[in-house]
This record gives sequence, C-alpha cells and structure tokens, in this order.
Amino acid sequence: MTMTLNDLAKYEGLASEAILAEEFEHSAEEQAALLEKMRERIAEMRDSIERGLASDKASITGMVGWNAKTLWEAEDKFASPLLRRVQAYAMAVNEENARMGRIVAAPTAGSAGTLPGALIGVADHLELDDEAMLMPMIVSAGFGKVIGNSMFIAGATGGCQAEIGSSAAMAAAAVCEMLGGNARQSVHAGAMALMNTIGLVCDPVGGYVEVPCVSRNAFYSVHAVSSAQLALAGLESFIPPDEVVGAMASVGRMLPPELRETGEGGIADTPTGRMIALKMAEDT
Repeated sequence: MTMTLNDLAKYEGLASEAILAEEFEHSAEEQAALLEKMRERIAEMRDSIERGLASDKASITGMVGWNAKTLWEAEDKFASPLLRRVQAYAMAVNEENARMGRIVAAPTAGSAGTLPGALIGVADHLELDDEAMLMPMIVSAGFGKVIGNSMFIAGATGGCQAEIGSSAAMAAAAVCEMLGGNARQSVHAGAMALMNTIGLVCDPVGGYVEVPCVSRNAFYSVHAVSSAQLALAGLESFIPPDEVVGAMASVGRMLPPELRETGEGGIADTPTGRMIALKMAEDT
C-alpha cells in the first residue's frame, strides 16, 4: 500500500474500500482471495482464543499460562463483560503463543493478542458474526502495512511501542470500522492508539515473550477499544496520523539497546527479573 494515512483519512467511504481498491483495483478475484484469507485468519484467531481460555497449562518457563482462564472464570466484580472478554481473549492468544501453540502474528507473535482481543471481543459482545470482521481485518492489515513501510514493527528495533503500539493501532482502526466508522474516523482511532504508546519499552523477563507481554496485550486491547470509541464520538488526533508514526519511529531510534527486547532493562532488570533470567540460564 503506497497511500499515506493522511491520504486514507481523506477517503469519503470506508477505509477498507480504499485499501482494497489500491491493492487490487482491477482484480475482483484477488480481492475475493484476500477476503477468504481473512476468513481463515479469523478462524485461526478464534481457535487460539478458545484453546487459551480452556487451558491453565504453564508455559515453558512457568511464568504464565493460567491468566486468561482465571480471568475468564472469575466473578465479574465490575459488571463489565466487554472489558473482561477483551482482556481474556487477548491473554488467551498470548498464552497460547507462550505454550508454543498456533497463533496469528498481528503484526508480531509478542503482540498477537491485541487485535483478536479487541476485534473478536467486541464482535462477540455485540453478537456480530465473523463476516462483520472481514473488512475491518483489511483495515488492520492496511494500517499495519503503512506503519511497517515507515518504520519497524519489532521490539528489538523500536521497543514495545513498535509491536504493541502497532497492534493497538491496527485493532483500534478495525474496531472503529466494524462499528460504522468512516475512513477518517478509523485512521484517527489508530493514530490515537499509536500516539499513546510512544515510549513504551520492550523488556521481557529472561528474554521470553511472557512477562510483561501477556498482560500488556490485555491492557492494550482495551486501549484500542477506547481509541475506537473516542474516534466514533468525533475526537481526532491533533497531530496528523503520519506524523504520529514518524514520532514513534524517532523515539524508537533513540531508545538504548537495553530497552529493545534485550532483557537488560525495565521490568527485566529488576532484582526478580534478573534472578529469573539467571535461573532460566542455569536450567538450559
């Protein structure tokens, strides 16, 4: 996709329509093939959610594995079924990843829970079928591609803002369209989600994508839904969307190596984090 986010925001229809038109303007067959691929991806996401919610098997390191099931089965003290559903779905996917189960990287394995947690969580809450998610999935892919073309989406190169920030932006744009948002609203939903992840470091304990990654996906799936809600109400990013992406790239380049997935800074560099890393090294 060559159009910028600012260009996409000017489109008068749905963001997904503009993305499909640019990618496959003269090929209805290619458009149909892409939509079928998205059906497959949604099914795979659902499968990882279901497996994750049903299992309390610990990950290889033993740091995670029971969080999604515990939350899903816990009493809802806040009487907020959407909040719990979105969080549990997101953690279910990431715990399946930690157990080496099959997941859909969206855009990475470490941030794989944010999009399905937000998009499928909202769809299930509103009793929407999977077909309602097809075009929003196109939006999420297009948004991710723009970010990927402009900067990095790996924590090792840009910090967790590049992974969870990208996934939150993709999820926010997708949820916004699924709930009736136009291209401008979807783009600004993604931009607001991205803007509020800038500076987030990548600090996995022991170098494993488990702590704080699993819970971080839960938090940012809710963050994505909140961004969609703001955009649907007419709020926009004061800074143009493409400039938000540029700002995140700039911050990513300034992050020291210790804060880029090396396990040498942040939560990973706490006394407990260092102790766990040492024990893991001794066990291998």
